[in-house]
Amino acid sequence: MTKRFSSPRLVVSAKLTTFAQTAFAGAIALNVWVNPSLAGDPFRNREPHQIGDQTEAAFKAIFQQGNYPAADRYLEQALSKEPNEPLAYAIKASLAYGNKDWAKLDTYSQKTLETGQKLISNDPLRGNLYTAVGHFLEGAVVITREGTVNGVPQALSRLRQVYEYLDKAEAISANDPELNLIKGYMDLLLAVNLPFASPDQAIRRLEQNASPGYLVDRGIALAYRDLKRYPQALEYVNRAIKTTSDNPEIYYLKAQILKQLGQKEKSQQIIQEAIANFDKALTKKSQLPGDLVKQIERERRSAVSLKNPG
Repeated sequence: MTKRFSSPRLVVSAKLTTFAQTAFAGAIALNVWVNPSLAGDPFRNREPHQIGDQTEAAFKAIFQQGNYPAADRYLEQALSKEPNEPLAYAIKASLAYGNKDWAKLDTYSQKTLETGQKLISNDPLRGNLYTAVGHFLEGAVVITREGTVNGVPQALSRLRQVYEYLDKAEAISANDPELNLIKGYMDLLLAVNLPFASPDQAIRRLEQNASPGYLVDRGIALAYRDLKRYPQALEYVNRAIKTTSDNPEIYYLKAQILKQLGQKEKSQQIIQEAIANFDKALTKKSQLPGDLVKQIERERRSAVSLKNPG
C-alpha cells in the first residue's frame, strides 16, 4: 500500500493531533460487554490478544461510560501492573493532549512508541500497530511544540513511518478488528479533508472488519457529521446510543449533529432537540474533563441563541 499526500500541511497540521485525540480519547468507544473468557481484549471476539485487564477497564471507563476519573484510576493500575501494554500509554497520551499537558503528551507518546517496538517480537501484529500509533503521537508532539510551519516536515516524516508500520501489521492480519478500527479512523480523517480520498472506502473498512461495533458507529457518525451528511450521521449516532446509552459524550455528538441539521433546515424543533441532547450530556459533567464540559456549554448556548435570536 502506498500513500500519496498532495497537501501535507493540511493533512498533518490540521488533523494529526485530532486523530491522536479522536482515536483514543475523544471519539473511540466500546459497545460490548466482553466475555469473561476474553478479558483483557476489548477488540476481538475470538483469538484474543493479551492486552491486560486494567488497560481494558480504563478503555471501557472512557469509551463505554465516558467516565474519565474512573479511567485515570484504572490507568494508574495499568501502568504499574501492565507496563508493557502500549494501548495504556496511548490512552494516557491522548488524555494529556486533551488536558493540554504537553510534557505528558511527549512522555506518553515516547512510551507508546517504545512499548510498541518491544511488543513486535512477541505480538508482531499489535507491536507494529502501536509502533505506528507511537509515530503518529510523536508527530502530534512535533506539531504542538514546533508549530505548523516548522513542524510539518518532521511530522510528515512521522506520517510516512505510520503507514510503513501499518502496512506491516496489515500484512500479518489484514482483517484484524483492532488494526481496522485504528486505520479506519485515520483514513476517515484524511478522506473528509482531501478531495481525492474516498470516505466511502474508509467507512467500508470500518463496517466490514473493525470492532467493537460502537466504535465503528461513532466513527462513521463523526465522518458523516464532518461531511455534512447529517441524516446518515444521525442514523449512526443513534445506533451508538443503543449500545452505550450511559456515555454522555455520545449525546454531545448527537447534539452537534442536530444543531447543524437544524441550522441547515431552519428547524426550531430540531434545534430544541439538540439543546435537549446537550443537556443530557451535561447531566454527567462531573465525570468529563473540565475543558470538554466548557465546550459543551458553549455549544449549548450557541444552540439556544439560534432558537431565540436577538
